[in-house]
Amino acid sequence: MARIDDLPPLRDVIATHQLSAKKSLGQNFLLDLNLTAKIARQAGDLTQCDVLEIGPGPGGLTRGLLAEGARRVLAIEKDERCMAALAEVATAYPGRLEVINADALELDPLAYLTPPIRIAANLPYNVGTELLVRWLTPKEWPPFWQSLTLMFQKEVADRIVAKPGSKAYGRLAILAQWRAEARIVIDLPPQAFTPPPKVSSAVVHLTALPQPRYPADAATLSRVVAAAFNQRRKMLRASLKGAAPDIEDHLAAAGIPPTERAEQIGLEQFCALARSIAGQPV
Repeated sequence: MARIDDLPPLRDVIATHQLSAKKSLGQNFLLDLNLTAKIARQAGDLTQCDVLEIGPGPGGLTRGLLAEGARRVLAIEKDERCMAALAEVATAYPGRLEVINADALELDPLAYLTPPIRIAANLPYNVGTELLVRWLTPKEWPPFWQSLTLMFQKEVADRIVAKPGSKAYGRLAILAQWRAEARIVIDLPPQAFTPPPKVSSAVVHLTALPQPRYPADAATLSRVVAAAFNQRRKMLRASLKGAAPDIEDHLAAAGIPPTERAEQIGLEQFCALARSIAGQPV
């Protein structure tokens, strides 16, 4: 097996620093450095980019990103136990890695990053979806990031890329595909991790679009989609009756039969419906 740098294998790092994965932090460590380097390559050419990494753990993906030439990596790690191992990585890559011991949900990373910025992370399972939604719903678009290369449970990854008519299709697919190009680039079995999770995983690559695919007010679209999928088994005229008093008129304006259910409605139609409800031209 080829080595990506002169640092010890991750199993040795974990043993030296006693870094048993904590279920409470959603930790599952990837120990194959060739695999972490492969994931890093999915983020594209990083030589001119700052990379934000959430939950680096013992530094497997961090080392992959640096070995693949990332200009600079900002790693945010909540688990203080990992700081010593990550400090060793920083020493091996002078001036290219900054590690912050903090909760990624509470820290604004922009003060530490210089554009262009990409995000790459084996996200902790317990905060992955929340972080993704935050990155997809900033107040202004385009966002601060060019692309996201993120590992999720396979079920979540499928929801991000799902198409209308499928069971996985829902709010997450709408949010992701409205403003980004999303595709699954790597599938990973439980055995790739220590400890092995009960589910498979997948890496999703999302590239930010310069502007949303279809015009719509973000807040209205989010509200309409949430209402529609919160009661996905109901017809839209019922599930959306709280979204607007004359919802059937808005559905008709958007070309949507009121008897349809949310999972049958494509992104373009949802955007048209949001425009109608917001009083904008359909």
